Amino acid sequence: MKMTPALLVVGGLLVFWASTFVAVILPATTMDSGPSEAWRAWSTKEAAGHHLYVKNGCSYCHSQFIRAVDWGHGAERIAERGDYDEQNPAILGTERTGPDLSQEGGEHPDDWHIAHFVSPRYTRPLSLMPDWEFLGPENLEALTAYMQSLGGRDADRRVARQVRWKALAVAAYEAGPDSNVAWLHDQVPPAWRAMPNPYPAGAADLARGEKIYQQFCINCHGPMGDGSGPAAKYLSPPPLNFTTVRRHLVEGKYIGGIFYYQIMNGITGTDMPYFKRELESEKIWDVSNYIAVSFLGYTDATIEPRGIPAAYEPAWENSYKPPDAKDAAP
Repeated sequence: MKMTPALLVVGGLLVFWASTFVAVILPATTMDSGPSEAWRAWSTKEAAGHHLYVKNGCSYCHSQFIRAVDWGHGAERIAERGDYDEQNPAILGTERTGPDLSQEGGEHPDDWHIAHFVSPRYTRPLSLMPDWEFLGPENLEALTAYMQSLGGRDADRRVARQVRWKALAVAAYEAGPDSNVAWLHDQVPPAWRAMPNPYPAGAADLARGEKIYQQFCINCHGPMGDGSGPAAKYLSPPPLNFTTVRRHLVEGKYIGGIFYYQIMNGITGTDMPYFKRELESEKIWDVSNYIAVSFLGYTDATIEPRGIPAAYEPAWENSYKPPDAKDAAP
């Protein structure tokens, strides 16, 4: 076949329209399946937040479509086409620069989102996301409402849980430091409250813990652990002041299990998120040791009841003593 300008133009158009049909038209027809069980209509504020999300290009970094291959990322459900009923545009991108947000609703309280939009480094110190404070309070509230809607009815249940627990957390905080710490400890199962840190707190261990603290914790709890990080002014109740925990050690000695449980699972209703999907077990124990040594001056690392130490662990003697037993043996 002889190549001619006319054949080149026709062939190019055929390839273009075939690609458009496969990439645009065919997927659009498969989206028209009716709402899923989780779907619900947006409120006016949520729809305004969606408009802001699209207008500001948030989908360039954040997808809203959990694929089967992403199941290991911790999604609570794989996205269904009915989740996007009546959305215009339906945000189905697969970008993974930032986390997928298709099930974001209820993962955090509203005030966490406001602090995050003002400056993402406030809540995620290593975040690459730009600041959005310039949008103003009204638009940030709309964006937050949209975030809390992602996940539909499933998200609504999570948001309601956050609201219910936030009221309890705020009441405990307003009752004073003693009541607040007692309430926080009461939410930790007894088995964890009676568990010391099984890892030593040597120089290398504390250095690892410090790095993790700087990567995840410092902008809420502050460099001195006193809860005065830059995010604190946006959060209610404010981040825990670790320096006030010294006189609240469970049974006078156990703190490792409490820190581990709270870092792993977060504290629902507060702005303390869970890290069980981001930090391996040893990293949580290491940052627990760092917090204990740096801000409490004491760690219960490797005291009884202890297990068999891992083969690579160096010999280490715990020289840290409880604040009320400085002359006692560790």
